[in-house]
Amino acid sequence: MRIDWLKPKKTAPGEFFLPELCLPEALLVLVLLAELLVLVLVLAEPMQPGFNWIRLALTSLFVQWIVLLSAGLMCRLRPLLARLPAALAGLLCCLLVVGLTLCCTAVADYYDLGGPLPRTGEVNLYLRHALISLIMSALLLRYFYLQSQWRRQQQAELSARIESLQARIRPHFLFNSLNSIASLVVIDPYKAEQAVLDLSDLFRASLAKPGSLVLWSEELELSKRYLSIEQYRLGERLQLEWQVDNVPADLPIPQLTLQPLLENALIYGIAPRIEGGVVRIEADYKDGVFQLCVSNPYEEGSEHKPSRGTHQALVNIDARLAALFGPRASLSVDRRDGRHFTCLRYPCARLTQEARAI
Repeated sequence: MRIDWLKPKKTAPGEFFLPELCLPEALLVLVLLAELLVLVLVLAEPMQPGFNWIRLALTSLFVQWIVLLSAGLMCRLRPLLARLPAALAGLLCCLLVVGLTLCCTAVADYYDLGGPLPRTGEVNLYLRHALISLIMSALLLRYFYLQSQWRRQQQAELSARIESLQARIRPHFLFNSLNSIASLVVIDPYKAEQAVLDLSDLFRASLAKPGSLVLWSEELELSKRYLSIEQYRLGERLQLEWQVDNVPADLPIPQLTLQPLLENALIYGIAPRIEGGVVRIEADYKDGVFQLCVSNPYEEGSEHKPSRGTHQALVNIDARLAALFGPRASLSVDRRDGRHFTCLRYPCARLTQEARAI
């Protein structure tokens, strides 16, 4: 059996197990860990009648010097290390920390910062510092590696969950579109033929870019194609009011999110009413938060029990929002002023990107 754990692999810097040590958060954690190590080293020495604060300060300065130099060098070398196998990159990082520790020890010894030492004591000091730096760097790098693997596993599970939810909603969308077209076959065969062509274009657009997130402009275009199919069936009974000008075209949105909301509005707000009504689509993006509301007419006296498919679509959208954008994402249903509102909101950036898993 061939062992290829040292085989070079192409790893993007963002996927490398070594974190960005130049970031302020990472530097703060490293400084705090270094101070804890200093306390352990000082307390491990033989007890003296009085606590030596100068010794603590010098040891702290020595350790922080090593930590900050190591963090700076590994931060600069991270793109190069990311091209190497994880084991080799970790070994080089350990050797780098040990080398810096020995250099700092030599500087401190040259200026007698720790007091004069006999020859045997000097050798033991170098060996002691090298072993401590090797053990601590190996433990920290191992922690970084395990954390990176755990993060990858979480992202893989999240992607599988989102793909599963996406796969469930596509057949639901197709079945309802086909039902709408079937109702046109007897009434107007020509419109039914045009609707089939529109459905073909619609499904081609929805499958053209696989993934959980698409641009707002693409989702908007897909939803308008769906409405054009429904317009054949409902005619002038269906009136639309769009208020989406404040949303940037490159805003990310889960694929097939707006269409199910429009479908529910047509089923429960337009189809049961002889005179039809207005479906209002309101979307806004402000302070990094996207909000979308779809409303349809609602009569207080009539109660329509949601179908299983409708309930599944809303649950599906809610689950995808929670998986992609975390607890700040929400889906709400409300009835007021004779209208039924289905609203969603979530924080997002203006560039399409996968939502953070952690």
